[in-house]
Amino acid sequence: MYSDDITVKTNLSASWLHKYKEKVVSADEAVKVIKSGDKLVIQPGCSCPNELVRAMVDRKDDLSEVEIYHILITGELPYVQPGMEKHFKHKAFFIGGNARQAVNEGRAEFIPIFLSEVTMLFKKGVLKANVAFIHVSPPDEHGFCSYGIDVGNIKTPAEKADIIIAQVNKEMPRALGNSFIHVNKIDYLVEHDTPLMELPQVDPNATKDQLDIYDNIGHNIADLIEDGSTLQMGIGAIPDSVLKYLKNKKDIGIHTEMFSDGLIDLVTNGVVNGEKKTLHPGKIIAGFVLGTRRAYDFIDNNPIFEFHPQEYVNNPFIIAQNAKMVAINSAIEIDLTGQVCSDSIGTKFFSGIGGQVDFIRGAAHSEGGKPIIALPSTTKNHTISRIVPMLKPGAGVVTSRGDVHYVATEYGVAYLFGKTIQERARALISIAHPNFREELEKFARDNYKI
Repeated sequence: MYSDDITVKTNLSASWLHKYKEKVVSADEAVKVIKSGDKLVIQPGCSCPNELVRAMVDRKDDLSEVEIYHILITGELPYVQPGMEKHFKHKAFFIGGNARQAVNEGRAEFIPIFLSEVTMLFKKGVLKANVAFIHVSPPDEHGFCSYGIDVGNIKTPAEKADIIIAQVNKEMPRALGNSFIHVNKIDYLVEHDTPLMELPQVDPNATKDQLDIYDNIGHNIADLIEDGSTLQMGIGAIPDSVLKYLKNKKDIGIHTEMFSDGLIDLVTNGVVNGEKKTLHPGKIIAGFVLGTRRAYDFIDNNPIFEFHPQEYVNNPFIIAQNAKMVAINSAIEIDLTGQVCSDSIGTKFFSGIGGQVDFIRGAAHSEGGKPIIALPSTTKNHTISRIVPMLKPGAGVVTSRGDVHYVATEYGVAYLFGKTIQERARALISIAHPNFREELEKFARDNYKI
């Protein structure tokens, strides 16, 4: 039992040890509190408490219409598989690849929402969680467990839940910041050590051509980043490519919903030190980590990191307090007027709104800020342009044309803010793939009279 490893320094510490030991049960025992019709929130990303999920799914025949809420989770999602519909209904705030088919086939559902407002749903009581599954580090000598690699998406919903079940795992790092829960607030403790899930930076299936494109986009974006800037990076190859070109920058700060392994070298080399930040100077502010064991070990008890709930990290009014805030986010396609689709391919839901709009708007209102949308100019081996005359029928506009400032592809950067429709079309055509420029120009002439 983890509590046996803790040195009891005071009688006050001893008071929680007894309660801790009383709450330790098996996963199979803990999940018996779940009832049919309950609403359940699960710690997402690479921090999913898989032992608790396993136990819940094992007793599926006792359950019906259990609603499960979370953003994307890496690994398997057994409760969205065919045949599980009468037992579980996943309602996704952001769709991972493992839930995409289930959502589009109706076995799961999608809730479009800004990441800054996901946790607010629970804080304001719009959604109520009957049970929360969390995944935490063992308690320190004062009885506090850390939410570890995902604080932002779970701390607020979990602590508003009726019942909290925690998987306690020695592999979970002790992340610092507003990132702790005391064992007195946890109802059931399941001690289960297992390696955390990992999400490597580089797509193993990426071709050299794709990697070269990402590299060129990263170079174009890095040219926009000044010394003393504070950065936000979304998920994917493009933000990671940007980081490679920052080695000669100085006094870079980080305020981001999430980060991955690519940040580590910039911290150890002194490029990222946060000394010029106007909010939380000297600190890396984040909500969660999607990475590998290297990143998890790096954040463990590391005081440069402060993790906070997403309603704080992604609040545009908080973000805007960082001078020279640079937000870097990707897109599926963008039309010639600047409308950005990032969550769907036509009527097929692909991912979600996420934090893109939160950070685009925050950076737009930052002194010297730069909101950037980045995307390769084509897809499907250069057969489909991602700069399009019109978005596909049914495609969702995640970032409106009024919010867009910078758009980057491998062919350069277009600046759209304050530009007319005609000026926007010309600028976007100039960074489209050459194979599609003639087609885009014809559409622009016929429809926008350029």
